[in-house]
Amino acid sequence: MKLVSLAVSGSFLVMLFAVPSRAQVASEPPVNTSAWLMAKDRSLPSASMPMQTPQQVSAATASPEIVNELTPEQMGDLYMARKQYVEASQTFKRLSDQNPTNAVYLNKLGIALHQQEALTLAMRYYERALKVNPKYADAENNIGTIWYQRKKYGKAIKAYEKAIKINDDMAVLYSNLGYAYFGDKKYEASIAAFRIALQKDPQFFEHNSARTGSLLQDRTVTDRGRFYYMLAKSFAEAGNIDRAVLYLRKAKDENYATLIADLKKDKVAFAAELQIPEVQNMLNPKPAPSDPDTTEQP
Repeated sequence: MKLVSLAVSGSFLVMLFAVPSRAQVASEPPVNTSAWLMAKDRSLPSASMPMQTPQQVSAATASPEIVNELTPEQMGDLYMARKQYVEASQTFKRLSDQNPTNAVYLNKLGIALHQQEALTLAMRYYERALKVNPKYADAENNIGTIWYQRKKYGKAIKAYEKAIKINDDMAVLYSNLGYAYFGDKKYEASIAAFRIALQKDPQFFEHNSARTGSLLQDRTVTDRGRFYYMLAKSFAEAGNIDRAVLYLRKAKDENYATLIADLKKDKVAFAAELQIPEVQNMLNPKPAPSDPDTTEQP
């Protein structure tokens, strides 16, 4: 199962989520966190890190002298930056035990456990973080990513909507909501959510930005052609012609069956793009040249 990529001070950038099978869910560790952490092997699956802040890069290459000066929380973040998720979870477990009303520590512990595929335990600590701070949008968002990962799209949508009610200025929440709607085959609602994400941050889909402590979920979808077309439409309606054409090209490359029909149907949304020769060629594809070796002679 592919999990998350991470931008630390406790934030996830989830890319390539694979939904766990029933067997995987059933095999998750028991809810005795301390016992599980002690027994867990250190060679756990990890993921790539698409972006880090300068402070995180500095921490990841810190000298022993600097490491010795880090606080326990900073040390936990450093473990996360180095993808040492067992050590990170052990650190944040100690911190949350010592500070049981600190929602940030509880959320970070959930993230470290989530990265190790311990979804039941991760959910437990996200919920504890919310109990401590009911206005913690990041923890509510992270609960949504677990439901999404388990293909419980309706529950994921509800969690993201709750998070948006808490903080409606986070592009990551609208992006996650868009993916959940897409998984639930509610395509118009999906494109509306993506459109808001782009309004909040026009470069959101380019730099994978996320708020500290929030999971940015699945960038892997089953119907990729439709998904790329919908992103193209979102960019077109946001006035970003270059990105709209890029994702139309991706939809074409995925052999999206209804591309021509959808472009004709959505000609108002793609009014600017339809003036571009490449897009015009999508609507009126040129026939492939015949092979002279196979052409019948008169």
